[in-house]
Amino acid sequence: MTAHSMPNSAGRDVPPDVEGRSVGDLVGEIAEDVSRLLRQEIDLAKAEAKQEITKLGKGAGLLGGAGVAGHLLLLFASVALMLVLGRVMDLDLAALLVALIWAVIAAVLAVTGRRQLKSFDPQLPKTTQTLKEDVQWAKTLKD
Repeated sequence: MTAHSMPNSAGRDVPPDVEGRSVGDLVGEIAEDVSRLLRQEIDLAKAEAKQEITKLGKGAGLLGGAGVAGHLLLLFASVALMLVLGRVMDLDLAALLVALIWAVIAAVLAVTGRRQLKSFDPQLPKTTQTLKEDVQWAKTLKD
């Protein structure tokens, strides 16, 4: 509610009587209202961002825990595979075979990751293009 508005009998704000007020006063009041609205929007954005960041942190923590559990699973599965293979071959050879399997997996992941990194484009071409279009649009408004 602005300083000059009054609630009606239904409790709603009614516009103030502008008669007898200067244009400067009215413009000043509008500027004050816009400023207040912008501050409220910024406060709302901050509150929403804080909630979302909290969710993000919790999710990241859970994913981190899942990663640790996954590594432990792979470790114990590898030991189990080595012991199972050790029943049909020498245990040293079984350990070497399990290590070789992990070396192949690591190589495939490394090659795939490297290819993915090479495709990274830090220039953000779509964003750059839309920003250029926005500048052109703003220039046409100025003319």
